[in-house]
Amino acid sequence: IGGTWCVCKEGLSEAMLQKTLDYACGAGADCGPIHQNGPCFNPNTVKSHCSYAVNSFFQKKGQSQGTCDFAGTAIVSASDPSESLL
Repeated sequence: IGGTWCVCKEGLSEAMLQKTLDYACGAGADCGPIHQNGPCFNPNTVKSHCSYAVNSFFQKKGQSQGTCDFAGTAIVSASDPSESLL
């Protein structure tokens, strides 16, 4: 199954990831599922929540070029990030 996702980069500080997460949620990403008790809350890490938020934003923008950058904190991926969490 082919697809394109947006994920937060490895090796960033939690503060940078949190800033990106907050920005994506404020800019139109659907962040309800990553709230406590939400279906995508676990794993409860800033990085996984960040990737969820930037991917939601990226998908809502139709995967347009430039909508998965977030000041260099996110990158387009061809592998589904949710599958790597299993």
